[in-house]
Amino acid sequence: MSSIYIYVLIILAVLFFGPALFSKASPIPEISENVYKIQYDTELDALFSTTKHVVVDFYADWCPPCRAIAPIFSKLADSHSKRTQLAFAKVNVDHVKNIAQRYNVSAMPTFMFFENGVPTAVEVEGMQGRQSVTLTDAGHVSMVRGADRAALEAVVQVLAGKGKGISGKGLDNSRKEK
Repeated sequence: MSSIYIYVLIILAVLFFGPALFSKASPIPEISENVYKIQYDTELDALFSTTKHVVVDFYADWCPPCRAIAPIFSKLADSHSKRTQLAFAKVNVDHVKNIAQRYNVSAMPTFMFFENGVPTAVEVEGMQGRQSVTLTDAGHVSMVRGADRAALEAVVQVLAGKGKGISGKGLDNSRKEK
Protein backbone atom coordinates (compact mmCIF):
# COMPACT_ATOMS: atom_id res chain seq x y z
CA MET A 1 0.00 0.00 0.00
CA SER A 2 2.80 2.47 0.84
CA SER A 3 4.47 1.85 -2.53
CA ILE A 4 1.28 3.02 -4.25
CA TYR A 5 1.53 6.34 -2.40
CA ILE A 6 5.13 6.72 -3.48
CA TYR A 7 4.22 6.09 -7.13
CA VAL A 8 1.33 8.54 -6.93
CA LEU A 9 3.62 11.18 -5.39
CA ILE A 10 6.22 10.65 -8.10
CA ILE A 11 3.61 10.96 -10.85
CA LEU A 12 2.18 14.12 -9.27
CA ALA A 13 5.69 15.60 -8.87
CA VAL A 14 6.52 14.91 -12.52
CA LEU A 15 3.23 16.39 -13.67
CA PHE A 16 3.62 19.44 -11.46
CA PHE A 17 7.35 20.17 -11.81
CA GLY A 18 8.04 18.49 -15.16
CA PRO A 19 7.07 21.38 -17.43
CA ALA A 20 9.32 23.76 -15.53
CA LEU A 21 12.24 21.36 -15.38
CA PHE A 22 12.13 19.80 -18.80
CA SER A 23 10.92 22.54 -21.09
CA LYS A 24 13.25 24.84 -22.94
CA ALA A 25 13.28 28.37 -21.53
CA SER A 26 11.31 30.86 -23.54
CA PRO A 27 13.26 33.79 -24.98
CA ILE A 28 13.62 36.85 -22.80
CA PRO A 29 11.38 39.47 -24.41
CA GLU A 30 13.02 42.77 -25.31
CA ILE A 31 10.84 45.73 -24.43
CA SER A 32 13.06 48.48 -25.77
CA GLU A 33 13.63 49.54 -29.35
CA ASN A 34 16.94 51.00 -28.15
CA VAL A 35 18.53 47.60 -27.46
CA TYR A 36 20.25 45.81 -30.34
CA LYS A 37 19.76 42.04 -30.20
CA ILE A 38 22.94 40.74 -31.78
CA GLN A 39 22.62 37.55 -33.82
CA TYR A 40 25.90 37.66 -35.77
CA ASP A 41 29.36 38.92 -34.89
CA THR A 42 29.24 41.24 -37.89
CA GLU A 43 26.25 43.05 -36.33
CA LEU A 44 28.21 43.76 -33.17
CA ASP A 45 31.25 44.87 -35.18
CA ALA A 46 29.03 47.24 -37.19
CA LEU A 47 27.61 48.71 -33.99
CA PHE A 48 31.14 49.19 -32.65
CA SER A 49 32.16 51.00 -35.83
CA THR A 50 29.31 53.51 -35.58
CA THR A 51 29.06 54.12 -31.83
CA LYS A 52 31.68 55.42 -29.41
CA HIS A 53 30.44 53.57 -26.30
CA VAL A 54 28.54 50.28 -26.28
CA VAL A 55 27.23 48.43 -23.23
CA VAL A 56 26.84 44.72 -23.99
CA ASP A 57 24.66 42.37 -21.96
CA PHE A 58 25.79 38.75 -22.37
CA TYR A 59 22.81 36.64 -21.29
CA ALA A 60 21.04 33.30 -21.63
CA ASP A 61 17.31 32.62 -21.85
CA TRP A 62 17.52 29.98 -19.09
CA CYS A 63 19.21 32.37 -16.63
CA PRO A 64 16.91 33.76 -13.87
CA PRO A 65 19.20 36.72 -13.00
CA CYS A 66 19.28 37.59 -16.73
CA ARG A 67 15.49 37.71 -16.74
CA ALA A 68 15.48 39.86 -13.61
CA ILE A 69 17.88 42.50 -14.95
CA ALA A 70 16.49 42.60 -18.53
CA PRO A 71 13.80 45.26 -17.87
CA ILE A 72 16.37 47.43 -16.07
CA PHE A 73 18.79 47.15 -19.00
CA SER A 74 15.95 48.14 -21.35
CA LYS A 75 15.07 51.17 -19.22
CA LEU A 76 18.72 52.25 -19.16
CA ALA A 77 18.80 51.98 -22.95
CA ASP A 78 15.61 54.03 -23.26
CA SER A 79 16.97 56.70 -20.93
CA HIS A 80 20.57 56.95 -22.12
CA SER A 81 20.94 55.77 -25.73
CA LYS A 82 22.40 58.47 -27.91
CA ARG A 83 23.05 57.84 -31.57
CA THR A 84 26.78 57.51 -32.34
CA GLN A 85 27.65 58.06 -28.66
CA LEU A 86 26.08 55.35 -26.47
CA ALA A 87 24.35 52.12 -27.52
CA PHE A 88 23.08 49.03 -25.73
CA ALA A 89 23.31 45.49 -27.12
CA LYS A 90 22.34 42.01 -25.97
CA VAL A 91 24.20 38.85 -26.94
CA ASN A 92 22.59 35.48 -26.22
CA VAL A 93 25.60 33.31 -25.34
CA ASP A 94 23.80 30.14 -26.41
CA HIS A 95 23.05 31.49 -29.90
CA VAL A 96 26.14 33.62 -30.64
CA LYS A 97 28.80 31.53 -28.95
CA ASN A 98 31.72 32.95 -30.91
CA ILE A 99 31.18 36.45 -29.46
CA ALA A 100 30.95 35.09 -25.91
CA GLN A 101 34.16 33.13 -26.51
CA ARG A 102 35.89 36.16 -28.03
CA TYR A 103 35.41 38.06 -24.74
CA ASN A 104 35.84 35.06 -22.42
CA VAL A 105 32.33 35.35 -21.01
CA SER A 106 31.66 32.48 -18.62
CA ALA A 107 28.94 33.81 -16.30
CA MET A 108 25.54 35.24 -17.05
CA PRO A 109 24.60 37.94 -17.08
CA THR A 110 27.90 39.67 -17.83
CA PHE A 111 27.94 43.33 -18.79
CA MET A 112 30.96 44.60 -20.68
CA PHE A 113 31.76 48.13 -21.79
CA PHE A 114 33.36 49.07 -25.09
CA GLU A 115 34.87 52.24 -26.46
CA ASN A 116 35.43 52.36 -30.21
CA GLY A 117 35.03 48.59 -30.32
CA VAL A 118 37.61 47.85 -27.64
CA PRO A 119 36.75 46.50 -24.18
CA THR A 120 37.25 49.35 -21.79
CA ALA A 121 37.16 50.01 -18.07
CA VAL A 122 35.18 52.87 -16.64
CA GLU A 123 36.20 54.93 -13.66
CA VAL A 124 33.19 55.16 -11.38
CA GLU A 125 33.72 57.41 -8.38
CA GLY A 126 33.17 55.52 -5.15
CA MET A 127 32.73 52.10 -6.76
CA GLN A 128 34.08 49.39 -4.52
CA GLY A 129 35.09 45.98 -5.74
CA ARG A 130 32.74 43.14 -4.91
CA GLN A 131 31.92 39.70 -6.24
CA SER A 132 29.88 41.07 -9.15
CA VAL A 133 32.23 43.91 -10.10
CA THR A 134 35.54 43.24 -11.85
CA LEU A 135 38.02 46.06 -11.37
CA THR A 136 41.32 46.76 -13.09
CA ASP A 137 44.45 47.34 -11.04
CA ALA A 138 43.64 51.06 -11.27
CA GLY A 139 40.21 50.44 -9.71
CA HIS A 140 38.14 50.98 -12.87
CA VAL A 141 35.12 48.80 -13.66
CA SER A 142 35.89 46.43 -16.53
CA MET A 143 32.77 44.29 -16.23
CA VAL A 144 29.77 43.56 -14.09
CA ARG A 145 28.86 39.91 -13.58
CA GLY A 146 25.42 39.13 -12.27
CA ALA A 147 22.27 41.20 -11.90
CA ASP A 148 23.97 44.04 -9.98
CA ARG A 149 21.61 46.89 -10.75
CA ALA A 150 23.50 49.53 -8.77
CA ALA A 151 26.84 48.80 -10.44
CA LEU A 152 25.33 48.68 -13.93
CA GLU A 153 23.43 51.93 -13.42
CA ALA A 154 26.55 53.66 -12.04
CA VAL A 155 28.67 52.70 -15.06
CA VAL A 156 25.95 53.70 -17.53
CA GLN A 157 25.58 57.07 -15.79
CA VAL A 158 29.30 57.72 -16.33
CA LEU A 159 29.18 56.62 -19.97
CA ALA A 160 26.17 58.86 -20.53
CA GLY A 161 28.08 61.78 -19.01
CA LYS A 162 25.66 62.09 -16.10
CA GLY A 163 27.64 60.38 -13.36
CA LYS A 164 30.88 60.97 -11.53
CA GLY A 165 33.88 59.30 -13.08
CA ILE A 166 35.74 59.08 -16.33
CA SER A 167 34.88 56.81 -19.22
CA GLY A 168 37.30 55.20 -21.60
CA LYS A 169 40.12 53.60 -19.71
CA GLY A 170 41.31 50.97 -22.17
CA LEU A 171 41.84 47.53 -20.71
CA ASP A 172 45.20 45.96 -20.50
CA ASN A 173 45.71 42.29 -19.76
CA SER A 174 46.13 42.83 -16.03
CA ARG A 175 42.54 42.56 -14.86
CA LYS A 176 42.05 42.05 -11.21
CA GLU A 177 38.90 40.91 -9.44
CA LYS A 178 38.27 42.45 -6.08
